[in-house]
Amino acid sequence: MDLDKFKLDRSRLEVVKMSECPDDTGYWLSKTPDERFAAAELIRRINYGNRTSERLQRILEVTKRA
Repeated sequence: MDLDKFKLDRSRLEVVKMSECPDDTGYWLSKTPDERFAAAELIRRINYGNRTSERLQRILEVTKRA
């Protein structure tokens, strides 16, 4: 996913109180599962940058039972 193609349109930016925010549920329900997944992936990449491909480290410890 190329993040450079997503630009912030500052002419459409609006700051509102949380109590005045519209309910986005209907908007997201109108999207396909693939579109919702792509949006979640975009937000994840914006938040975590290039580290998104890193995985959690798995640790294996072998012990002997008494």
